[in-house]
Amino acid sequence: MPRGPWGTWDKSEKRGYHHGRLKEALVEAARSLVARHGPAGFTLAEAAKLVGVTPAAPYRHFSDRDELMGEVARQGFDNFRGRLVAAWDEGRPDASEALKRMGRAYLAFARDEPGYYFTMFGHAQRLATGGGHEAAQRAFDALANAAGGVLKQRGARADGARKLAYEIWSLSHGVATLMLGRHLEAGNSECDPMTVLESGVTAMIEKAVWSAR
Repeated sequence: MPRGPWGTWDKSEKRGYHHGRLKEALVEAARSLVARHGPAGFTLAEAAKLVGVTPAAPYRHFSDRDELMGEVARQGFDNFRGRLVAAWDEGRPDASEALKRMGRAYLAFARDEPGYYFTMFGHAQRLATGGGHEAAQRAFDALANAAGGVLKQRGARADGARKLAYEIWSLSHGVATLMLGRHLEAGNSECDPMTVLESGVTAMIEKAVWSAR
């Protein structure tokens, strides 16, 4: 049976909901609905309808819509961190090149996973339950580790790594948001997202190195 972005469930799969598959099915439905309509664009009942269960069924796993969104955000940050760590690859062959790969991975994640991305960054309060805050912190720590590696490579003190990481993350998020809204266009020499991001990050690094001297 063909599958859409959230899957098409046959009767055998629905029977599996009684054995733990409903929770993941609801997360996938929420991701799809957020990608289509934004983080505020659906109800828990609509997620249940998309999965093909009764409106009461989600409450077996989630006390309310916010708890479902918190789980989506947690999974998103775990996935996001995995991509950033893989792109960093322990700073090989050198920290500056590895940081550029992280930038490309950041933008690729935002482009490929809008359901996750908009949920992750929609509201910090959403991260309060289900380990979302810890997952977000681990993702940020991966970026801070990379920022420290770049500063060390440039002969600067690494005690400014977290500040630099916040600046890089803020710029990356802004570029990604503009890219998703089609205000920046890949391949356009004036507003290519990766070019804009790399230029901005380079300036931030230069400022951080200068300040650390």
